Amino acid sequence: MALSADHSSSDLSDLQVKGVPGGYRELLAIAVPMILSSGTQSLMHVIDRIYLTWYSEAAVAAALPAGILFWAGLSLPFGVVSYANAFVAQYDGAKQPGRAASCVWQAVYFAVACGLLLIIPAYWSESLFRIVGHESTVQRLEVEYFSWLCMGAAPALLAGALSCFFSGRGQTRLVLLVNASSMLMNGVLDYAMVFGWGPIPQMGMAGAAIATNIANVFAAICYLLLLTRHDARVKYSFWKHWRLDKVLMFDLFKFGGPSGLQMFLDVAGFTAFMMMIGWIGQRELAATNIAFNLNTLAFIPVIGVGIAVSTLVGQRIGEGRPDIAEKSVRKGFVLAGGIMIAFGAIYVLAPQVLLAPYEYGANSHVADPTAVASAIAVENSVTKGNFAEVRAVVIVLLRFVAIYSFFDAMAIIFGSAIRAAGDTVFSMIVTFLCAWGLLVLPTYLTWTFVQENRAENLLFWSWIWCSVYVMTLGFIYFFRFQGGRWKTMSVIEPESAFSDATA
Repeated sequence: MALSADHSSSDLSDLQVKGVPGGYRELLAIAVPMILSSGTQSLMHVIDRIYLTWYSEAAVAAALPAGILFWAGLSLPFGVVSYANAFVAQYDGAKQPGRAASCVWQAVYFAVACGLLLIIPAYWSESLFRIVGHESTVQRLEVEYFSWLCMGAAPALLAGALSCFFSGRGQTRLVLLVNASSMLMNGVLDYAMVFGWGPIPQMGMAGAAIATNIANVFAAICYLLLLTRHDARVKYSFWKHWRLDKVLMFDLFKFGGPSGLQMFLDVAGFTAFMMMIGWIGQRELAATNIAFNLNTLAFIPVIGVGIAVSTLVGQRIGEGRPDIAEKSVRKGFVLAGGIMIAFGAIYVLAPQVLLAPYEYGANSHVADPTAVASAIAVENSVTKGNFAEVRAVVIVLLRFVAIYSFFDAMAIIFGSAIRAAGDTVFSMIVTFLCAWGLLVLPTYLTWTFVQENRAENLLFWSWIWCSVYVMTLGFIYFFRFQGGRWKTMSVIEPESAFSDATA
């Protein structure tokens, strides 16, 4: 999305000429690239899992626990870094281009520092996975995968920080271009480094992690090159605002810290929930994993809409026009709700179509009785003889997904809106109370005190709690949004938030 040198308003103005502010065309101009971008990132992880499945059962079994542990450590700083998107959007809307550039530099410093610190757990990886207690072969691969991922934490965080300069200004096509290129590089390198090709030796588990790290380095380099473009150099003077700004860094911690904690609590709660499902039984864990994987078909595009809503809200808050922001949020919810309703109908009316690829893989797979009962390993160890039972359970679970999906759209869209305005502490508290009070604790108590019931009953009760959790979050964020307090918030300095002056 090119900008002319004499462009005197925010980057969002390029979108406004294509549609009325607060309208659908403006929303879709940002949302569609982010929907596709989110899809490319998810596809990158799918490619990793496919190649590791081809490599060995033990490799794909080790990928999930090692990957989750790494993401748990990365989620907190990543949440802080990603919140630079809200700062860029609000400063850009307030016509403070220098401050928009400076806040990205603060995120860059924080990303590099945290990335270097996250290398330290690699040296404790053997002890960490010895505590987990998986089979020795899998444990060795977990240590290998986790250690290499830790080495790549810095470029992953750096790419996330630099991308905020573009996504916060509505230039989501550039983010899509970088992510798609990174995904293609990861796919090619994955195959070459996992199985060996030409001069590249077979590296197996380490190869998968190294390929991901190289792809993240490539993404960071792409963003750095894009920052040499005319608009970044001239209008925003990006390379002149490299100095450490204590005020901006403090503000990034103040608003981004709760956002990062919220992300961490969410990941931790979901991980605990999946662990407890695994206690019920192998079939139940397999069915739950498949149902959640199918849920991502609807979840990913709605996340893209949420990012678009976050950007638009930040821009309008910076401009001092929260009324326009409210219109964008409501249209975003209509779009996201429509997506969820459409997928909900598919989940209920045509689940066999969605399950066909899983059934094909199950019918051609020979189960390994020594495989670790992790979500991915179990999913891939379902044999022809018992997949019919798993399929029957998944069909029922997809009805739960269909019911709560609409409320998930409420949580994503309205939650993104209030966080973009600066209401991050409230979101953190709500996530903690709901994730652990409505999802983890009730599921644990059900499993502990209702053990005499059949496994199916335990599973369905667990999914009832999951549905209650999502639906409650949706209503809480909706009512918080309706309350309107977010309209008076800002993450930038009060004197500049509604200024008409240019920097």
